[in-house]
Amino acid sequence: MIVNSDDKVIVHGLTGKQGTFWAGLMSEYGTNIVGGVNPKKAGTIHEGMPVFASAVDAATHVGVDVSVMFVPPAGARAAVIDAVDAGARLVVVLTEFIPVHDTMELVHHARRHGSQIMGPNTAGVVTPGEAFVGFMPAFDDRIFREGSVGVVSRSGSLGTLACLELTRNGLGQSAFLGVGGDPVSGTSTADAVSALAAHPSTEAIVVIGEIGGSKEEEAASVIATIEQPVVSFIAGKSSPPGKRMGHAGAIIEGNTGTYASKRDALEAAGATVVDVPGDIAAAVRG
Repeated sequence: MIVNSDDKVIVHGLTGKQGTFWAGLMSEYGTNIVGGVNPKKAGTIHEGMPVFASAVDAATHVGVDVSVMFVPPAGARAAVIDAVDAGARLVVVLTEFIPVHDTMELVHHARRHGSQIMGPNTAGVVTPGEAFVGFMPAFDDRIFREGSVGVVSRSGSLGTLACLELTRNGLGQSAFLGVGGDPVSGTSTADAVSALAAHPSTEAIVVIGEIGGSKEEEAASVIATIEQPVVSFIAGKSSPPGKRMGHAGAIIEGNTGTYASKRDALEAAGATVVDVPGDIAAAVRG
């Protein structure tokens, strides 16, 4: 799920406003954009990039390692299945408000075929100095720089803040993985932590979580087994129980998904949990 500059990236929705804008920035940064998908404009060239009828079609001409989705919710299911059938090892689903039953189907399809879904409702992934896929501001060197700290976040904005704090304190990132804020997702926080722990450039890991769901508690079981030190910040400490806050998964039911339960699980696994994002860099340094 960590993208490098050699990965061949196809953009579903390339010819739309957002697809055009972000594909240009990704390509300029170093991401290997090999084309886009729009059945109505297949065979044309858009901003110097070929447009294909499908990812399966693109795979026969240019190859596909990674796909990124700039598509509306109603089209996400078909687009993801197309990317998986094309052999993409990673599908970055930026789209939010995808119906849960569609998400369940596309995640199941991906797992059956050995593909990894990042998202839905993710801001994307970044490998500083190499490539980014999505709409994280990788091109801003005040936020992202090459380094050895892997960052996992459900929230794109909080993930950006964590990376900013690391960079302004002289620490860089080995990779950023945005797992997305939806309650049903293709990549869990635990999956992302495992991937970073196996990444040779990652010497420490930052986990940015939030109330609701059980992703952080599940990640704690992985954190307890890895060698790298882990620092975490959990958003939503003061949120009232039973009230939906922010992301679709950010809701507390009884004692499940609470700030306390997440903090307790992470600290029991050996992670350092900080009270504010401004303390992340100092905690990483130890």
